Amino acid sequence: MTKMILSDCSSSTTSRLLPLTSHKFLRISHSRNVHFSLIPSISRVSFPSLSLRPHASSSTLISAKMAADSVAKIIDGKSVARQIREEVAAEITRMKEAIGVIPGLAVILVGDRKDSATYVRNKKKACEAAGINSYEVHLPETSTEEEVLNSISKFNEDPSVHGILVQLPLPSHINEEKMLNAVGIEKDVDGFHPLNIGRLAMRGREPLFVPCTPKGCIELLHRYGVQIKGKKAVVIGRSNIVGMPAALLLQREDATVTIVHSRTKNPEAITKEADIIISAVGQANMVRGSWIKPGAVIIDVGINPIDDPESARGYRLVGDVCYEEAVTVASAITPVPGGVGPMTIAMLLSNTLSSAKRVHGFH
Repeated sequence: MTKMILSDCSSSTTSRLLPLTSHKFLRISHSRNVHFSLIPSISRVSFPSLSLRPHASSSTLISAKMAADSVAKIIDGKSVARQIREEVAAEITRMKEAIGVIPGLAVILVGDRKDSATYVRNKKKACEAAGINSYEVHLPETSTEEEVLNSISKFNEDPSVHGILVQLPLPSHINEEKMLNAVGIEKDVDGFHPLNIGRLAMRGREPLFVPCTPKGCIELLHRYGVQIKGKKAVVIGRSNIVGMPAALLLQREDATVTIVHSRTKNPEAITKEADIIISAVGQANMVRGSWIKPGAVIIDVGINPIDDPESARGYRLVGDVCYEEAVTVASAITPVPGGVGPMTIAMLLSNTLSSAKRVHGFH
């Protein structure tokens, strides 16, 4: 991305947003200890008693209403992901009762990275909650490529396993591309196999699986009723994991797609033309309010730690998009955390279910 020095646009004193209806929000100072969760279909939310001054002028009330109306709708990934997991669990129950089959997901973890171990643990919990059988192989950091390939081969041949996930990143001495290519395309629930990506890129072809995070981005747009067809979309970032497949998915939805990347000239002007923005570049608060077209819809994939001395952890997570600025310009936006993140595992469960259904001809 174009190199620039950016100041942190957010602070611990920034006001929170509390929904009054599905389209209106009220600013609440951080001095109030208010906690809430947002649900897409919400129409009423209970909240601490708030009072307006009894003699507030009409101009004050009008200004307050205008401020409330200008705040973007929150695209709540937690709620949508929970709904998808419930749908997957119901289908698994139906399939088990009808044909006695339970989907199985295998994860191969190499090394002792704490973040990778946490991801694998969360995936295992999600599988258990949905009724998916979970299999795991944990190999030491010093494992050879042959040892990793042997584990992949065993899961490829195991009929009780319907999805295989190689946890990334792998140790530097192991060729990631070689490992991912070794996963059978019919069990590639991560959607990274070159044949799946190739089918995704070609008109008239259908991939067996779509990469989970980009698929989650599009699912959020669908479930919030965001029209994609005919819209201008900008994807910031061109990684094989998110940016590139997200652009391909938007193109399949008949959007006009532009990819902004590290060599793009004047990315601000290009991004400001977009009706839909998907940012997956991994640079905290890079996309400012001035980059955003009024009324645009923003899907923020970035999860970036920034220093925060007021946090018990010493840091907090923010997205690629400066939320406090964007929320006053966009019509809808995903928060970080709680936006795209929960959708990734939900889509992984969905892909595993689809694999089991395909193998056993269950509809």
